[in-house]
Amino acid sequence: MIHGGMTFKNQKDYLRYLQNKEVSTVSAPYWEADLENKLGKTFEIIRPRMPLSDNAKYRNWKLLFEKYIPLLTKDYILIGSSLGGIFLAKYLSENIMPKKALSVYIVCAPFDGDLPTEDLAGGFKLKRNLLKVEENCQNLYLMFSNDDDVVPVSHAEKYGEKLPEAQILIYKDKKGHFTAPTFPEIINLIKQDHKKG
Repeated sequence: MIHGGMTFKNQKDYLRYLQNKEVSTVSAPYWEADLENKLGKTFEIIRPRMPLSDNAKYRNWKLLFEKYIPLLTKDYILIGSSLGGIFLAKYLSENIMPKKALSVYIVCAPFDGDLPTEDLAGGFKLKRNLLKVEENCQNLYLMFSNDDDVVPVSHAEKYGEKLPEAQILIYKDKKGHFTAPTFPEIINLIKQDHKKG
C-alpha cells in the first residue's frame, strides 16, 4: 500500500507550504488503518514509508518501491492512494512486474497537473501509453469520489480513456479526499478478488 504525498515545482513553494501548514496533536481515524483491522489476519499488509512524502520525487519513491518487489512472492495486491496512486500508475505503465498483481487499486489519484489546490511535479508525470498497467494485473480499479476537494472526479475519466479494462468506481461521499475513517467497499472487493484469485 503506497500512501499519498505532495509535490512542489520549486523550493520556494515548498517552504511556503511548510510555513502555512496547520498542525495538530490529534489524529483522525483513516481508512488505511481500517484495512489492517479488517484484513490483517488474512493478509500481510506492507505500508512502506515513502521518502520525503511532503516534497516527493518519483525517482526516490521508485528506488524504495523496487526493494519491496522481491518480497511479493504470493498473490499480491497493490493499493495507491492519491500521489501513491499516480506513482503506481506511472511505475506499472513503465515497467513489467516479475509476477502479475492479483489486483491494483488506484484511489483518488491525480492524472495530471489539473488540480485546484496542488501542483503535480517531482517526476510523477504520466507517459501517454498506460496499457502496461493492465498487463501488470488481473484486476484494475480506479476509485474516486464526487466530494473530493483535491482530485476532481474528472481525473477518473482521463484514466478511463487510457485504461479501458479498468473498473471505474465513483463514490458520492468519501469525506473529501478519501479521509473517511472506513472504506468497506475496498475491503469487500479485496476479499472478492482473493476468493476468485
